[in-house]
Amino acid sequence: MLAHPVETIEVRQVDPVMRIAQIAAERGAEIVVIGMPYRLDGSRGSAAIKVEKFMARISSALPNIRVISHDERLTTTTAQGKLHDAGRSVKESRAVIDQAAAMEILQSFLDEQAL
Repeated sequence: MLAHPVETIEVRQVDPVMRIAQIAAERGAEIVVIGMPYRLDGSRGSAAIKVEKFMARISSALPNIRVISHDERLTTTTAQGKLHDAGRSVKESRAVIDQAAAMEILQSFLDEQAL
């Protein structure tokens, strides 16, 4: 199974929890995977705590769908490298880097499930 982007949610324009719930319903999702920003040493910092609170909000909005986290360390770097290999400059990548990093998180999750 291959990950692919759906959309980048503009959190200043729409409630991300409601939009995720809407997308999950439209697509019949069984699991929502959220990137967990662990520190490079594997510890949890303030960003991880914020994500855990965000996950709790999503879980409340999606009571019948599993909401899980997956390590997102270095996914932006990996995504940027792949975009560069595809011929995109850093400037050209800005608009899609979040989607590319999200694809890396989801693909890593899917690959682990296949083992």
